[in-house]
Amino acid sequence: MEETPPPLQAGSKPHLEKLTLGITRILESSPGVTEVSIIEKLPAERHMISSWEQKNNCVMPEDVRNFYLMTNGFHMTWSVKLDEHIIPLGSMVINGISKLTQLIQSSVYSLPNAPTLADLEDDDEANEDQPEKPHFDSRSVIFELDSCNGNGKVCLVYKHGKPGLAHDTEIWFLDRALYWHFLTDTFTAYYRLLITHLGLPQWQYAFTSYGISPQAKQWFSMYKPITYNNTSLLTEETDSFVNKLDPSKVFKSKNKILIPKKKGPVQPASGQKGPGPLAPPSAKPSSGSGNPARK
Repeated sequence: MEETPPPLQAGSKPHLEKLTLGITRILESSPGVTEVSIIEKLPAERHMISSWEQKNNCVMPEDVRNFYLMTNGFHMTWSVKLDEHIIPLGSMVINGISKLTQLIQSSVYSLPNAPTLADLEDDDEANEDQPEKPHFDSRSVIFELDSCNGNGKVCLVYKHGKPGLAHDTEIWFLDRALYWHFLTDTFTAYYRLLITHLGLPQWQYAFTSYGISPQAKQWFSMYKPITYNNTSLLTEETDSFVNKLDPSKVFKSKNKILIPKKKGPVQPASGQKGPGPLAPPSAKPSSGSGNPARK
């Protein structure tokens, strides 16, 4: 059984800072970000890794093994504060060993003549720019790394079935329509993607042909991933975002000091004559002045 201690503040322990590659400092300095926390998990024991390999007839890649020997899973979250309401936003998850389960046909569809995942297979040739896509049948062995909050699944894929070899793995994203999208060759590269994209909602869809949703674009415009300006996959300029949000304005204090505006001199209407703005008021004649009539 995996132990799940209570969440810790991100910068409370040095090894957590190393595990998150220092991303916590960037988040905590971002406008509106609050409650940056990590659920600390104990390192996995070596016999747990060996048991997983024997059960699944797959050799765990070395970088995945080293990760689990450091922490048996990963879960980091952060929120934003809008109008006194705290909204959970970022989520970075990698399943522990006990949840690193094979993606297989659900028992719900085990009825006679019910469709299976294998029925979704197509024989389309792989794109020259993309590696061969995973298969739902015995040609590939697929393990779930992250359920992506219901937006899809990030998977560790053994490309050529069992026995699964360590050098024969890739990281793929399976969207909700059950289409495959290549992410990285190694787990280490994927972990860096996860961290540098800050766990923003639907960030995996940036690596698909149809991209992220308009709602996710709003958050991307406010909290740009570190790789945003360096990846060719996020080609849209921030100016093209609909209703672009500016964090400095969204989270700006509402207690504004009102400064009264000075009124300028009133100009006379065109075509009308009148005294200038500095003309003195008309004087009333004082008693004894003037030229009174003689009696």
